[in-house]
Amino acid sequence: MSRTPPARRLRLGLPRRVFSQVLLMQVAIAAGVAVLATGLFLAPLSKQLDNEAMHRALAIAQTTAQDPEIAEDLRRTPPTVDGPVQTAAERIRRITHAEYVVVMDQRGVRWSHTDPRQIGRHVSTDPRKALAGEQVMEIDSGTLGRSARGKVPLYDADHRIVGAVSVGIAYDSVRARLMSAIPGLFAYAGGALAVGALAAWLISRRVQRQTRDLAFSDISALLAEREAMLHGIREGVVALDRGGRIRLFNDEARRLLSLDDEAVGRLPEEALGAGRTADVLAGRVTGTDLLTVRGQRVLVANRMPTDDGGAVATLRDRTELERLGRELDSTHGLIDALRAQDHEHANRMHTLLGLLELEMYEDAVEFVGEVVGDHRVTAEQVTEKIQDPLLAALLVGKATVAAERGVALWVSDRTRLPDRLIDPRGLVTIVGNLVDNALDAVGGTPHARVEVELRTEGRTAVLRVRDTGPGVPVEQREVVFAEGWSTKQPPAHGKRGIGLSLVRRLAERQGGSATVGEADGGGAEFTVVLPEALTEPGLEPALAASVETAAAEEAR
Repeated sequence: MSRTPPARRLRLGLPRRVFSQVLLMQVAIAAGVAVLATGLFLAPLSKQLDNEAMHRALAIAQTTAQDPEIAEDLRRTPPTVDGPVQTAAERIRRITHAEYVVVMDQRGVRWSHTDPRQIGRHVSTDPRKALAGEQVMEIDSGTLGRSARGKVPLYDADHRIVGAVSVGIAYDSVRARLMSAIPGLFAYAGGALAVGALAAWLISRRVQRQTRDLAFSDISALLAEREAMLHGIREGVVALDRGGRIRLFNDEARRLLSLDDEAVGRLPEEALGAGRTADVLAGRVTGTDLLTVRGQRVLVANRMPTDDGGAVATLRDRTELERLGRELDSTHGLIDALRAQDHEHANRMHTLLGLLELEMYEDAVEFVGEVVGDHRVTAEQVTEKIQDPLLAALLVGKATVAAERGVALWVSDRTRLPDRLIDPRGLVTIVGNLVDNALDAVGGTPHARVEVELRTEGRTAVLRVRDTGPGVPVEQREVVFAEGWSTKQPPAHGKRGIGLSLVRRLAERQGGSATVGEADGGGAEFTVVLPEALTEPGLEPALAASVETAAAEEAR
């Protein structure tokens, strides 16, 4: 026996598309509301018609009982078909269109009735309340069927109860009035349902456009995939609404920007503080692959607007790439310096060879001593003043590069730096960036010179780097520390404008400052103050670094 393939089986239940589901549900709701409203209207209408019929029957009975001749005839005449009581009752019945008008004596015997055969017989319903002086309204069944009834006592001239009057309104007439009202009511309900269905269709069309006619399951799957993708990618993602407030961010953005859950619903400057990073996220700085610094990280940011007026910003961590790029620049510089030094070394060797061939041995010894002495003196001068090995090695290498560029790099006589730095790598980054910046500034100028001064005041380290370049105008002395600002062409690996910004960030991270002013004799003078940069005398730098790190973690 063949079986229908699963792909071709008939699917029962709700349709998959959001448009169809929303339309179906809204039409069902509108129909339910229409039926409920109709029922709620019909229930009180039926009760109201019953009350009207009972009050009408009671009013006819009261009017009949007020006729003194009926009470008098009831006392002095027998219950006959052509008697005065029957004649008066039938006249009232025809005038009022009642179903019956029954006049009874105190025993409950009929003196009048629509059916003459019932005259002289007992009534079919209990007459005791009416004969006791009460007025009765009810829906009950009698010899003529179900009717709305009104019963009142019948008094004589001396105000004594001599009988009762019972009047009935046919219940079929009440039901007929109710049924006649239903078609009109259904017409109104149908009209309301049609309007509701039209409104549901319009709303469903709008939902269809907004959901791109996807099924609810597809939307749920897209949401789950978005969450997985958002938190799985290794780029920071920050979404902003049309008001510029942070709508959501992924785990990588939380790590790169040090955000917490309270950042949702806040402006970037409120969550991150004023700065270039907040300006990039807010769209106040435009462009592609914008560089920004957050803490110790160099970030590359891109911002793309969305259709709803918001935006999505992506962030990539370029810290390692920027560091490798700067090292690559330094390596290229060293290679050029080595090439030049190779030529110079070849010239010196040729000179030495010539002196030896001319048997000028004393001059050859003196020449070799001068060449070797120059390099030794430079290294010895640096290591005497700067006892930290990393920083001393950096300045010796920078001196060699400066010499190959035709720039005189001097370490000031006032420089004194003991081997007690808490963060030597941070200071190496600061000095390297400032020296490179100074070497670039004095390039191509006559008598180019760069001077480095590094001294301590207690545990505070003060660094000054002076050059003989064109200097920094007063109006730009704060702008030069901004991220991305540079007057030079970008290198092949990325963009400039990071070095001085990192210098200030590293200084401020240690509670210090970085400023620029005018050097004596012209040029620029960069000053960096690093409080608490050195350990107490006798305390090992590694131990001090551990203490500082622990204190910083506890403060956070």
